[in-house]
Amino acid sequence: MKRILVPTDFSKHAEYALKVAAQIAKKNDGEIFLVHMLELPTSGNDALSTAHEIPELMLFKDAAINKLDSIMNSSFLDGLKITKIIQFEMAFDGIVKNGKAHNVDLIVMGSHGASGFQEMFIGSNTEKVVRNSDIPVLVIKRDEDPFSAQKFVFASDFSDEAKKPFEKAFAFAQGFGAHLHLVNINTPNNFKSTKVAQQIISEFLSGVDTSNISTHIYNDVNVEKGILHFAKSINADLIGMSTHGRKGLSHFFNGSISEDLVNHAKRPVITFKI
Repeated sequence: MKRILVPTDFSKHAEYALKVAAQIAKKNDGEIFLVHMLELPTSGNDALSTAHEIPELMLFKDAAINKLDSIMNSSFLDGLKITKIIQFEMAFDGIVKNGKAHNVDLIVMGSHGASGFQEMFIGSNTEKVVRNSDIPVLVIKRDEDPFSAQKFVFASDFSDEAKKPFEKAFAFAQGFGAHLHLVNINTPNNFKSTKVAQQIISEFLSGVDTSNISTHIYNDVNVEKGILHFAKSINADLIGMSTHGRKGLSHFFNGSISEDLVNHAKRPVITFKI
């Protein structure tokens, strides 16, 4: 985790994310790409209205540069290599494109969470990035100083498609010297006996060094509640899971457990794309 991208909108949640990214970068002798997207107003497309807007846009850009410069003087960033990036682009597009362009290993984002109508209809940039990014995304909700990943919960169904995300989570855990708690959430809709669940997990882990791994089967009414309740029961530092890049209607109707977790968990959540 040497190349870390942190989007900022200059909010306190973005600062929480940057503080965590700084701790990870220092631990791994890494660098940070600090990104701010200036979303263009979509008022009119004719050349005249655009020409009038150019001086105004440059004012916005100058203000953003000043804010970024002041953030870069923060004491918690001392000694780190930081590249600042300001672009005129929709936030979500800019984050994903810069992640690829700079070959980053991790995106760290702040989020205040959402609930009710807001969550149903708007969907934050953080959620969109979680849903679509091929790069692992670490979502921070509060000031995590110091950031710890010692107790790292990774929830999985232990299917074949979960192997790749598990390998990434395993590598992340090793980088932090973390203990990995692998958990299978057993729900009434998808019930497995303990014996069957244990067998699936043990086949999944065949050939893996399990010296720093413990496995758990946890019963709850649904997967999301199970993950949150299990994480609370062991006082976890970090929750990890894999995510599908669902688009459009199928996403709207099926929802996504990882996005719900990003919205509802107070603890940091890291997602790995399947």
